[in-house]
Amino acid sequence: MPALSPARRLAALLQRRAATPDDVPALLALREATMREHMRNSGVDTSPGSMLARLLNGYQHAQVLLREERIVGLLKLDRSGPDHVVMQIQVAPELQGQGLGRALLEEYIEQARAAGKDVTLHVLKANPARGLYERLGFVVEGEDAHEFHMRLPHR
Repeated sequence: MPALSPARRLAALLQRRAATPDDVPALLALREATMREHMRNSGVDTSPGSMLARLLNGYQHAQVLLREERIVGLLKLDRSGPDHVVMQIQVAPELQGQGLGRALLEEYIEQARAAGKDVTLHVLKANPARGLYERLGFVVEGEDAHEFHMRLPHR
């Protein structure tokens, strides 16, 4: 078996658990730190109510990523429909740039392919994560005023 990349090792070291209502304040702070600029630059409402609504949308699919019992990430991954959907992926600023987001996405893509499912996501037009998604093989299949709609076929 090949050795894990440093990013995959980091991903494996993080604890994961289902998000709870008690996590909402920390997850809002994470969202603020990681998404506010991209949202504002994409013309999306960044009011507290809007931030909370986006966080709570699909919350039943949310997993928190923990490092030393501190929330350092959020994954909202929906496996319930015809496609596997990346609803949200956020990594704390201090862990960005180490390939962690890519490692988490690759893990999810592997699961989707094993299930014979495409992976879809929406990315804010001003979010540089679009480049990562394209490098992983996602293609833009549509857009709205604020987001690109992307798909990665399972084959």
